[in-house]
Amino acid sequence: MSDPLTPKYIFVTGGVTSSLGKGIVAASLGMLLKARGYRVTIQKLDPYINIDPGTLNPYEHGECYVTEDGAETDLDLGHYERFLNTPTSRNNNVTTGKIYQTVIEKERKGDFLGKTVQVIPHITNEIKRRIKILGKSGDFDIIITEIGGTVGDIESLPYIETVRQLRWELGYQNSIVVHLTLVPYLAASGELKTKPSQHSVRQLMENGLQTNFLVCRTEHDIPKDVRSKLALFCNLNIDHVIESKDLSTIYEVPLYLKKQNFDTLVLKELGFDEFSKEPDLTQWNEFLTKYKNPKNKLEIALVGKYVSLQDSYKSIVEALIHAGASNETKVNIRWIYSGDILPENISDKLKGIDGIIIAPGFGDRAIAGKITACQYARVHKIPLLGICLGMQIAVIEFARNVLGYEDADSVEFNVQSENPVICLMEEQKNITNKGGTMRLGAWDCKIKENSLAEKIYGNLSIKERHRHRYEFNSEYKDQFEKNGLEAIGSNPETGLVEIIQVKDHPFYIGVQYHPEYKSTVATPHPLFLALIKAAQDYQNYNKIKNATKKQF
Repeated sequence: MSDPLTPKYIFVTGGVTSSLGKGIVAASLGMLLKARGYRVTIQKLDPYINIDPGTLNPYEHGECYVTEDGAETDLDLGHYERFLNTPTSRNNNVTTGKIYQTVIEKERKGDFLGKTVQVIPHITNEIKRRIKILGKSGDFDIIITEIGGTVGDIESLPYIETVRQLRWELGYQNSIVVHLTLVPYLAASGELKTKPSQHSVRQLMENGLQTNFLVCRTEHDIPKDVRSKLALFCNLNIDHVIESKDLSTIYEVPLYLKKQNFDTLVLKELGFDEFSKEPDLTQWNEFLTKYKNPKNKLEIALVGKYVSLQDSYKSIVEALIHAGASNETKVNIRWIYSGDILPENISDKLKGIDGIIIAPGFGDRAIAGKITACQYARVHKIPLLGICLGMQIAVIEFARNVLGYEDADSVEFNVQSENPVICLMEEQKNITNKGGTMRLGAWDCKIKENSLAEKIYGNLSIKERHRHRYEFNSEYKDQFEKNGLEAIGSNPETGLVEIIQVKDHPFYIGVQYHPEYKSTVATPHPLFLALIKAAQDYQNYNKIKNATKKQF
C-alpha cells in the first residue's frame, strides 16, 4: 500500500459531450480498488458558479444529494456512496462558486497583501487546496477526482490547469488522468468514428495534460483496429484504451471494466506493485445475480412533481433497486405526475399497483394530487411511504379527512391557514437566504418502543439525513394520535416528529428525512426493504382475493 501521508490521485475528465457517465466510471473504478483493500474516496469538482446545487431546480441538475455532515451536493456523490458503501462529506464536492467565494472573502480581508487577484495562481491555488483536503486526512490511499463539464468548456479551464500544476507538483508517478469520451456510431456508414475522441484528447494536450487512459463510451463493441487507431492518435498503449459499452444496469460497469484489467492497469500506472490479491466481488456478484434473476415482480407508483426527469429522484430509484434485489424482486416504477391526479381518475392512475411512494419536493404546485393519492392509499390499505414533503402531505390529508380540519395545510402553501399542521421552526422564520439554511444532514431519531419503526430498523436509536425547512406542528400531536395517526419517531433534543404511521393500516409510514440517501448495494435501506415486503404481502392478498372471487 502507499504511504497514507502521500495518497495517489486519479483525475477523471470528460470530452465530446456531457452526461457520458464520468461519475459511474469513477465510482466503478473506486469500487474495484476498494475491493482490493485500498482506502478510496471520490470527490467531484463542479464548474458551475452556484455555491451548491441546493437552490437548483431538479430539472436543471437532477436531485440534490445530502451528505452526513449536511452538505448539499451533486447527485454523483450518491453514486460514490452506493458503489463504495462509504459516506462522503462536504469536502467531496467543490464548485466554482465555493472557490470564488473563498478567494473573494480572503481578498476582502487583505490576505493577499495588495496583490492583484487572478485565476492563476489564486483561483488554481484554492482549487488545489480543496483537492488536497481529503489527502491530508491520512484516511485514504487513493483519491479519485472527477472534474465536471466537458474539456474545452470555458468553465472547466481553471480545473484542467489546476490538474496540470498538481501533476507536476505531486510527481507524475503519484497521479494519472483518465479521459472519458464518446465514440459515436454512424448508422449511414456503419462505422464507429474516432475523430471526436482524437480532438478531445488533443484539446486536453493543448491545456498541458496527457491522458493515461482513454475510456470510450459506445453503443457497440469497439474492434481492435479502432482501438489501435485511438491508441496511435492519443499516445497510448492499446490496453489503455478501455471500452465502456451501454449495459443493462450501471451495476454491471465495474465487472465490465474488470474484464479489461482496468483496475490492475491503473494500479501499475500509479506505481503500486501489489496485484496478486484479486478484488473481492462476492457480495457485488450476489447482488447482480439476484437483480438479474428475480423471482417476483412488483409495481410501485412514484407520485411526484418532477417525474419527467427521473434523475430528480435518482436515490429513490436506486434504493428500490437495492431493496428489490435483496428480496429477489424486480421493482417496476410507475411514474405519476401528481398534477395529473384527480379524485375522479385516481383509481385508474393507481390501478394494479402494489405500493406507493409520495416523493419529496418544494412548493405548492401539484400538491392536490399528492393529497388525493394519500387518501386513496389510506382508505384502500395500499402500502405507502411518504418521504419528507410526502410525510407532510400525509399529515395534511389526515387532518382534512379524518380530523375534519378542511383548511388544514402547510404554511409553505398557505400562510393564512387556521390549522397549520405543518409549520416553520422558530429559527427558520426570519431566514431570507434560501441556500444552505434548511435542516440538513444527519439528525438523531428516537423510535417508539414496539412500533412498526422499531420492527423495521431493529433499533430504538437511528440517524437519518434531512433536507427540509417545514416541520410537523406538535401542537396538533395529541389530536392526531387520538384519531389514529401516531408519531413513532422524534428527535430526542428538539422533540420534532421524524416518523408517523397510521395505526389501522398494514404499512402507511411517513418520514421527515430522506432514507434513500443511505441506501447502498451492500446495505439496502430498512425502510425500502420493508416497503417491498409490504407490497409483496399486498400483492399476495389481492391474488387470494381475486382467486376467491372467481370461485364464486
